[in-house]
Amino acid sequence: MPLKNREINFFKEIYMEIYEELVARGLIAQVTDETEIKKMINAGKATFYIGFDCTADSLTAGHFMALTLMKRLQMAGNRPIALIGGGTTMIGDPSGRTDMRKMLTREDIEHNAACFKRQMERFIEFGEGKAQMVNNADWLLDLNYVDLLREVGACFSVNNMLRAECYRQRMEKGLSFLEFNYMIMQSYDFYYLFQHYGCNMQFGGNDQWSNMLGGTELIRRKLGKDAHAMTITLLTDSNGNKMGKTAGNAVWLDPDKTSPYDFYQYWRNVGDADVIKCLKMLTFLPLSEIAEMETWQDSRINTAKEILAFELTKLVHGEEEAQKAQQSARALFGGAAGGDMPTVEITEDDGRDIMTLLVKAGLVASKSEARRNIQQGGVTADEEKVTDIGKTFTEEELRAGVVLKRGKKSFMKVILK
Repeated sequence: MPLKNREINFFKEIYMEIYEELVARGLIAQVTDETEIKKMINAGKATFYIGFDCTADSLTAGHFMALTLMKRLQMAGNRPIALIGGGTTMIGDPSGRTDMRKMLTREDIEHNAACFKRQMERFIEFGEGKAQMVNNADWLLDLNYVDLLREVGACFSVNNMLRAECYRQRMEKGLSFLEFNYMIMQSYDFYYLFQHYGCNMQFGGNDQWSNMLGGTELIRRKLGKDAHAMTITLLTDSNGNKMGKTAGNAVWLDPDKTSPYDFYQYWRNVGDADVIKCLKMLTFLPLSEIAEMETWQDSRINTAKEILAFELTKLVHGEEEAQKAQQSARALFGGAAGGDMPTVEITEDDGRDIMTLLVKAGLVASKSEARRNIQQGGVTADEEKVTDIGKTFTEEELRAGVVLKRGKKSFMKVILK
């Protein structure tokens, strides 16, 4: 009897090594030497680092993929180094920025680094012979600038640096000399870790590619040895916007900054076109299960979103909090909340379009505010993100009641009398 597609995928997955799994999940963007990197991480021989600058007192969902990548590679026998950027944060990474980052005090950076460590320990196993956490403040802050220039300055071409993608956006508004040094600092980190920790590989976001190549080149020129770099695909939605790390609207891993319920809701409300990609890149669900979900349509897509939200909330906040968040969401949007849900009634004469209903529900003060919230992706109807400012609802939908939500906390059930 011939095997079904699901069975074929299952057997493929059993014999899939870690590098092939990373490729299948869409996690790898660029590599310096695919043959060598593949051999190293499949054999569990990589000692790799990922850097985290301490720009806030919590990691965000934007860091989530790096944390899960470290976990995947550690499970395959490789050794992670979580590099806390106590030193590089004092300069500020210009990558992906059109403005200069806020300057932080040394005390603020040390506080943020301690917060990062507590959150990372939920994902990565630290200890003797396991993962290590180091802080580049330990070597960068003691460097003598003239000594640094003499040691590594000749290894960097200014012409090549100015062509780097990480500086391109900043060049339009003015790249400060402070930020210009960031590539040298990050490259020096790799050079230092290679010498003192046996670190032979660096992973990072795809926007870090130029900085990472600077490190491999510095090691080659100073030590005559090879080191490797691999970038992770940036987590973006179908419109190309970064997910979970939007300036001013970040989704935090700290439950005091983003509650487990709001964290759950963020992933429950991802677009239909993004749910499978998020399941592959962020969860530890078998690829064979996710392949089955790719065939789901209509209401079953919402089931896939619930699975995504539950799995990620469980990873960050634990299974108990994930269950609470899921139960609260189902009660609120499934109608089980009954009379506890704030409700507004409308008449036949009131409009049925989304902007009118948002005003009637008291969620916005005007249609112009409604338009702005919709265009910024901040409105959902029955847990589905609304992107069309002209969206209307049927009489049957309104008789049953439509739950409108603006932002993370403001919601109202609209019912046609």
